[in-house]
Amino acid sequence: MKNGVIIINKEDGLTSQAVVNRAKRILGAGKAGHTGTLDPMATGVLPVLLDRGVKASEFMLTSDKHYIATLLLGVTTDTEDVTGEILTESDDIPSEEAVLSAASSFVGEYLQTPPMYSALKIGGKKLCDLARDGVTVEREARRVEILSLTAEKINDKEYTLDVKCSKGTYIRTLCADIGKKLGCGGTMKTLCRASASGFTLDDAHTLSELENMNEEEREKCVFPVEYIFRGLDEVVLPDFFSRLAHSGLEICLKKINLDLSLGTRVRLLDKDGFFAVGEVREFEDGAAIKPIRQF
Repeated sequence: MKNGVIIINKEDGLTSQAVVNRAKRILGAGKAGHTGTLDPMATGVLPVLLDRGVKASEFMLTSDKHYIATLLLGVTTDTEDVTGEILTESDDIPSEEAVLSAASSFVGEYLQTPPMYSALKIGGKKLCDLARDGVTVEREARRVEILSLTAEKINDKEYTLDVKCSKGTYIRTLCADIGKKLGCGGTMKTLCRASASGFTLDDAHTLSELENMNEEEREKCVFPVEYIFRGLDEVVLPDFFSRLAHSGLEICLKKINLDLSLGTRVRLLDKDGFFAVGEVREFEDGAAIKPIRQF
Protein backbone atom coordinates (compact mmCIF):
# COMPACT_ATOMS: atom_id res chain seq x y z
CA MET A 1 0.00 0.00 0.00
CA LYS A 2 1.21 3.49 -0.85
CA ASN A 3 2.24 6.00 1.76
CA GLY A 4 0.19 9.15 1.39
CA VAL A 5 -3.33 10.46 1.91
CA ILE A 6 -6.75 9.20 0.92
CA ILE A 7 -9.77 11.50 1.00
CA ILE A 8 -12.82 9.98 2.63
CA ASN A 9 -16.32 11.35 2.09
CA LYS A 10 -17.42 10.83 5.69
CA GLU A 11 -20.96 9.65 6.27
CA ASP A 12 -23.35 10.91 8.94
CA GLY A 13 -23.23 9.02 12.24
CA LEU A 14 -19.58 7.97 12.23
CA THR A 15 -16.85 9.43 14.43
CA SER A 16 -13.71 10.59 12.64
CA GLN A 17 -11.66 7.97 14.47
CA ALA A 18 -14.05 5.23 13.37
CA VAL A 19 -13.53 6.34 9.78
CA VAL A 20 -9.76 6.25 10.22
CA ASN A 21 -9.89 2.75 11.72
CA ARG A 22 -12.02 1.38 8.86
CA ALA A 23 -9.91 3.06 6.18
CA LYS A 24 -6.77 1.66 7.78
CA ARG A 25 -8.23 -1.85 7.72
CA ILE A 26 -9.57 -1.58 4.16
CA LEU A 27 -6.27 -0.25 2.80
CA GLY A 28 -4.02 -2.51 4.88
CA ALA A 29 -2.07 0.43 6.33
CA GLY A 30 0.24 0.07 9.30
CA LYS A 31 -0.52 3.56 10.59
CA ALA A 32 -3.29 6.04 9.88
CA GLY A 33 -4.57 9.35 11.20
CA HIS A 34 -6.84 12.24 10.24
CA THR A 35 -6.14 15.96 9.96
CA GLY A 36 -9.00 17.50 11.91
CA THR A 37 -12.06 16.03 13.60
CA LEU A 38 -15.49 16.10 12.00
CA ASP A 39 -18.41 15.66 14.41
CA PRO A 40 -20.37 12.40 14.05
CA MET A 41 -23.33 14.27 12.50
CA ALA A 42 -21.08 15.98 9.92
CA THR A 43 -20.31 14.66 6.46
CA GLY A 44 -17.77 15.44 3.78
CA VAL A 45 -14.04 15.74 3.29
CA LEU A 46 -11.91 13.88 5.82
CA PRO A 47 -8.27 13.42 4.72
CA VAL A 48 -6.83 10.19 6.15
CA LEU A 49 -3.04 9.95 6.22
CA LEU A 50 -1.47 6.54 5.69
CA ASP A 51 1.84 5.14 6.98
CA ARG A 52 4.67 7.66 6.30
CA GLY A 53 2.03 10.15 5.23
CA VAL A 54 1.09 10.53 8.92
CA LYS A 55 4.20 12.71 9.24
CA ALA A 56 2.45 15.34 7.12
CA SER A 57 -0.35 15.97 9.62
CA GLU A 58 1.21 19.12 11.09
CA PHE A 59 1.30 20.71 7.63
CA MET A 60 -2.37 19.97 6.92
CA LEU A 61 -3.93 21.03 10.21
CA THR A 62 -3.31 24.71 9.51
CA SER A 63 -5.23 24.91 6.24
CA ASP A 64 -8.42 26.88 5.61
CA LYS A 65 -11.71 24.99 5.36
CA HIS A 66 -14.91 25.23 3.30
CA TYR A 67 -18.25 24.15 4.79
CA ILE A 68 -21.88 23.98 3.71
CA ALA A 69 -24.19 24.11 6.74
CA THR A 70 -27.87 24.50 7.53
CA LEU A 71 -28.72 27.14 10.13
CA LEU A 72 -31.95 26.51 12.05
CA LEU A 73 -33.32 29.69 13.66
CA GLY A 74 -35.57 29.89 16.71
CA VAL A 75 -33.85 27.06 18.59
CA THR A 76 -30.84 26.85 20.90
CA THR A 77 -29.31 23.62 22.23
CA ASP A 78 -26.59 22.71 24.69
CA THR A 79 -24.42 21.30 21.86
CA GLU A 80 -25.14 24.16 19.42
CA ASP A 81 -26.46 21.58 16.93
CA VAL A 82 -29.68 19.59 16.61
CA THR A 83 -28.25 16.53 18.36
CA GLY A 84 -28.33 18.37 21.69
CA GLU A 85 -30.93 19.12 24.32
CA ILE A 86 -33.18 22.05 23.43
CA LEU A 87 -32.64 25.03 25.73
CA THR A 88 -34.88 27.69 24.16
CA GLU A 89 -37.43 27.99 21.35
CA SER A 90 -38.84 31.05 19.62
CA ASP A 91 -41.26 31.72 16.76
CA ASP A 92 -40.18 35.35 16.51
CA ILE A 93 -37.97 34.91 13.44
CA PRO A 94 -36.47 38.03 11.84
CA SER A 95 -36.89 38.89 8.17
CA GLU A 96 -34.74 37.41 5.43
CA GLU A 97 -33.00 40.76 5.03
CA ALA A 98 -32.10 40.82 8.74
CA VAL A 99 -30.79 37.24 8.63
CA LEU A 100 -28.62 37.86 5.57
CA SER A 101 -27.26 41.05 7.14
CA ALA A 102 -26.47 39.34 10.45
CA ALA A 103 -24.73 36.43 8.69
CA SER A 104 -22.58 38.69 6.50
CA SER A 105 -21.52 40.73 9.54
CA PHE A 106 -19.38 37.80 10.71
CA VAL A 107 -17.08 37.98 7.68
CA GLY A 108 -13.58 38.88 8.87
CA GLU A 109 -11.92 38.14 12.20
CA TYR A 110 -13.99 37.63 15.32
CA LEU A 111 -13.56 36.17 18.78
CA GLN A 112 -15.28 32.79 19.03
CA THR A 113 -15.74 30.86 22.26
CA PRO A 114 -15.24 27.10 21.68
CA PRO A 115 -18.31 25.02 22.59
CA MET A 116 -18.30 22.71 25.59
CA TYR A 117 -19.18 19.82 23.29
CA SER A 118 -15.87 19.81 21.41
CA ALA A 119 -12.65 17.79 21.32
CA LEU A 120 -10.65 20.76 22.59
CA LYS A 121 -8.67 19.89 25.73
CA ILE A 122 -8.43 22.00 28.88
CA GLY A 123 -6.30 20.69 31.73
CA GLY A 124 -5.68 17.50 29.77
CA LYS A 125 -9.41 16.68 29.49
CA LYS A 126 -11.63 16.96 26.43
CA LEU A 127 -14.37 19.52 26.85
CA CYS A 128 -16.96 17.08 25.50
CA ASP A 129 -16.08 14.56 28.23
CA LEU A 130 -16.49 17.24 30.89
CA ALA A 131 -19.79 18.35 29.34
CA ARG A 132 -21.16 14.80 29.41
CA ASP A 133 -20.35 14.72 33.13
CA GLY A 134 -22.36 17.91 33.58
CA VAL A 135 -19.27 20.07 34.10
CA THR A 136 -18.97 23.49 32.45
CA VAL A 137 -15.64 25.31 32.45
CA GLU A 138 -14.55 28.74 31.33
CA ARG A 139 -13.24 28.77 27.76
CA GLU A 140 -11.09 31.51 26.41
CA ALA A 141 -12.43 33.09 23.22
CA ARG A 142 -10.14 32.52 20.23
CA ARG A 143 -9.64 34.69 17.19
CA VAL A 144 -10.92 32.99 14.04
CA GLU A 145 -11.44 34.33 10.55
CA ILE A 146 -14.48 33.94 8.34
CA LEU A 147 -13.03 34.39 4.88
CA SER A 148 -16.41 34.39 3.14
CA LEU A 149 -20.00 33.64 4.14
CA THR A 150 -23.14 33.59 2.04
CA ALA A 151 -26.60 32.66 3.30
CA GLU A 152 -29.56 31.45 1.24
CA LYS A 153 -33.10 31.07 2.55
CA ILE A 154 -34.63 27.58 2.55
CA ASN A 155 -37.75 28.51 4.53
CA ASP A 156 -38.59 31.03 7.27
CA LYS A 157 -36.50 29.21 9.87
CA GLU A 158 -33.75 27.57 7.81
CA TYR A 159 -30.87 28.98 5.79
CA THR A 160 -28.02 27.35 3.90
CA LEU A 161 -24.65 28.80 4.90
CA ASP A 162 -21.65 28.58 2.57
CA VAL A 163 -18.62 29.30 4.74
CA LYS A 164 -14.89 29.51 4.06
CA CYS A 165 -12.93 29.95 7.26
CA SER A 166 -9.65 29.58 9.09
CA LYS A 167 -8.63 26.51 11.06
CA GLY A 168 -10.18 26.16 14.49
CA THR A 169 -13.52 27.70 13.48
CA TYR A 170 -16.60 25.95 14.89
CA ILE A 171 -19.47 26.25 12.41
CA ARG A 172 -22.08 25.29 15.00
CA THR A 173 -20.82 28.09 17.22
CA LEU A 174 -21.04 30.43 14.23
CA CYS A 175 -24.68 29.33 13.80
CA ALA A 176 -25.33 29.95 17.50
CA ASP A 177 -23.65 33.36 17.31
CA ILE A 178 -25.75 34.39 14.29
CA GLY A 179 -28.90 33.32 16.13
CA LYS A 180 -27.80 35.22 19.22
CA LYS A 181 -27.19 38.38 17.19
CA LEU A 182 -30.68 38.06 15.69
CA GLY A 183 -32.19 37.60 19.16
CA CYS A 184 -34.11 34.44 18.25
CA GLY A 185 -31.38 31.87 18.82
CA GLY A 186 -29.91 29.49 16.31
CA THR A 187 -28.41 26.04 16.01
CA MET A 188 -26.75 23.95 13.32
CA LYS A 189 -28.97 21.42 11.58
CA THR A 190 -26.52 19.91 9.06
CA LEU A 191 -22.84 20.26 8.20
CA CYS A 192 -20.79 19.14 5.21
CA ARG A 193 -17.09 19.90 4.82
CA ALA A 194 -16.70 20.68 1.13
CA SER A 195 -12.93 21.10 1.16
CA ALA A 196 -9.91 20.90 3.46
CA SER A 197 -6.14 20.94 2.93
CA GLY A 198 -6.63 21.61 -0.76
CA PHE A 199 -8.82 18.52 -1.29
CA THR A 200 -12.50 18.61 -2.27
CA LEU A 201 -15.45 16.24 -2.43
CA ASP A 202 -14.42 15.46 -6.02
CA ASP A 203 -11.31 13.79 -4.56
CA ALA A 204 -13.27 11.82 -1.96
CA HIS A 205 -14.59 8.25 -1.72
CA THR A 206 -16.98 6.74 0.79
CA LEU A 207 -15.85 3.79 2.89
CA SER A 208 -18.44 1.62 1.14
CA GLU A 209 -16.99 2.54 -2.25
CA LEU A 210 -13.50 1.58 -1.09
CA GLU A 211 -14.72 -1.73 0.31
CA ASN A 212 -16.20 -2.61 -3.09
CA MET A 213 -12.97 -1.86 -4.98
CA ASN A 214 -10.17 -4.26 -5.75
CA GLU A 215 -6.67 -3.55 -4.45
CA GLU A 216 -5.48 -1.90 -7.66
CA GLU A 217 -8.47 0.47 -7.68
CA ARG A 218 -7.86 1.41 -4.05
CA GLU A 219 -4.20 2.12 -4.79
CA LYS A 220 -5.26 4.67 -7.40
CA CYS A 221 -7.31 6.52 -4.78
CA VAL A 222 -4.27 7.22 -2.58
CA PHE A 223 -2.49 10.51 -3.25
CA PRO A 224 1.30 10.29 -2.76
CA VAL A 225 2.82 12.28 0.10
CA GLU A 226 4.40 14.72 -2.32
CA TYR A 227 0.95 15.71 -3.61
CA ILE A 228 0.19 17.24 -0.21
CA PHE A 229 2.98 19.75 -0.89
CA ARG A 230 2.16 20.36 -4.54
CA GLY A 231 1.88 24.09 -3.88
CA LEU A 232 5.56 24.35 -2.88
CA ASP A 233 8.38 24.92 -5.35
CA GLU A 234 10.73 21.97 -5.79
CA VAL A 235 14.48 21.96 -5.30
CA VAL A 236 16.36 19.05 -6.89
CA LEU A 237 19.60 18.43 -5.00
CA PRO A 238 22.77 16.92 -6.49
CA ASP A 239 24.00 13.73 -4.81
CA PHE A 240 26.43 15.41 -2.40
CA PHE A 241 23.89 17.91 -1.10
CA SER A 242 21.05 15.38 -1.01
CA ARG A 243 23.17 13.19 1.29
CA LEU A 244 23.64 16.19 3.61
CA ALA A 245 19.90 16.90 3.56
CA HIS A 246 19.06 13.24 4.25
CA SER A 247 21.24 13.61 7.35
CA GLY A 248 19.22 16.64 8.43
CA LEU A 249 21.92 19.18 7.61
CA GLU A 250 21.17 22.58 6.12
CA ILE A 251 22.10 23.39 2.52
CA CYS A 252 23.54 26.88 1.93
CA LEU A 253 21.63 28.62 -0.85
CA LYS A 254 24.74 30.17 -2.34
CA LYS A 255 26.27 26.71 -2.76
CA ILE A 256 23.38 25.54 -4.92
CA ASN A 257 22.94 28.91 -6.65
CA LEU A 258 19.50 29.71 -5.28
CA ASP A 259 18.01 32.95 -3.96
CA LEU A 260 14.98 32.34 -1.73
CA SER A 261 13.35 34.45 0.95
CA LEU A 262 13.64 33.48 4.61
CA GLY A 263 10.68 31.33 5.67
CA THR A 264 10.11 29.89 2.19
CA ARG A 265 9.20 26.21 2.22
CA VAL A 266 10.19 23.88 -0.62
CA ARG A 267 9.94 20.26 -1.70
CA LEU A 268 13.35 18.59 -1.64
CA LEU A 269 14.07 15.98 -4.31
CA ASP A 270 17.04 13.78 -5.12
CA LYS A 271 17.60 11.39 -8.02
CA ASP A 272 14.91 9.10 -6.58
CA GLY A 273 12.34 11.88 -6.18
CA PHE A 274 10.69 13.67 -3.26
CA PHE A 275 12.09 12.96 0.21
CA ALA A 276 11.59 16.00 2.47
CA VAL A 277 10.11 19.43 3.09
CA GLY A 278 12.67 22.15 3.71
CA GLU A 279 12.48 25.70 5.03
CA VAL A 280 14.82 28.61 4.33
CA ARG A 281 16.38 29.84 7.57
CA GLU A 282 19.24 32.13 8.53
CA PHE A 283 22.49 30.47 9.63
CA GLU A 284 25.97 31.69 10.49
CA ASP A 285 27.12 31.19 6.89
CA GLY A 286 23.99 32.79 5.44
CA ALA A 287 20.56 31.63 4.30
CA ALA A 288 20.16 27.88 3.92
CA ILE A 289 17.45 25.26 3.37
CA LYS A 290 16.89 23.20 6.51
CA PRO A 291 15.01 19.88 6.11
CA ILE A 292 12.16 20.13 8.60
CA ARG A 293 10.32 16.86 7.83
CA GLN A 294 11.63 13.81 6.00
CA PHE A 295 9.41 11.25 4.31
